[in-house]
Amino acid sequence: MRKLNESVTIITGASSGIGAAAALKLAKAGSKIVLVSRSDDKIETVKQQIEQQGGSAEIYIADVTDIQQMKGMVEFTIQKFGRLDNLVNNAGLMLFSQWKDLAIDEWNAMIDTNVKGYLNAIAAVLPKLLEQKSGHILNMGSVAGINIGVGAGVYHGTKFFVRAITESLRKEVSVHRGIKISLISPGLINTGWADKVTNKEGAEIASELNKQAIESDDIANAVLFAFDQPANVNVSDIVVSPTSQNL
Repeated sequence: MRKLNESVTIITGASSGIGAAAALKLAKAGSKIVLVSRSDDKIETVKQQIEQQGGSAEIYIADVTDIQQMKGMVEFTIQKFGRLDNLVNNAGLMLFSQWKDLAIDEWNAMIDTNVKGYLNAIAAVLPKLLEQKSGHILNMGSVAGINIGVGAGVYHGTKFFVRAITESLRKEVSVHRGIKISLISPGLINTGWADKVTNKEGAEIASELNKQAIESDDIANAVLFAFDQPANVNVSDIVVSPTSQNL
């Protein structure tokens, strides 16, 4: 297992929020970063910030819902840096609505990104990690995968899914194959998610919840902690939430 300052890390959803904060934190610790995002409107700024602090980063524009683009992401990473060590599986979508609204398009969007997107990224990187018998996959979960609230049933379902596959991966490829598997479950984080909720009642719920949110950098500290451990230590499950949040 390579030390963090000798490693190469792919981060999906890296243009803002937790992904961007984790990229900056890991780059400062010495990892070379591949920033993955669906668009390039913000991602260049993150790359510049990493380089300004002396780090190294490359940009790969891709949609996690497309398995071929995820496979291309791995090929790009190895072409640019010669190896692949870590994945921060972070690209996600959180939308609020009541069940009675039958917001099927929003349900499908969350399933495509939060379920299929996570599986696609894992499917793309896992063969390489198994081949080299080392590496680290960190899935970004949520307290929504632990407790159920109002107005986000499908989102909760996707994050329970992430929790389940992470534990399954840990038991199969961490325990038996030496590849580290981690889950970080943030509570309310101020990533701008509340502004993206289009459903009227859902937007009201989201706005009220976001008042107690903590910052993306608080989660990035946990990401760094999980990766910056000796080879014989696997951080399998971390919950980071506002002190005032009743989980």
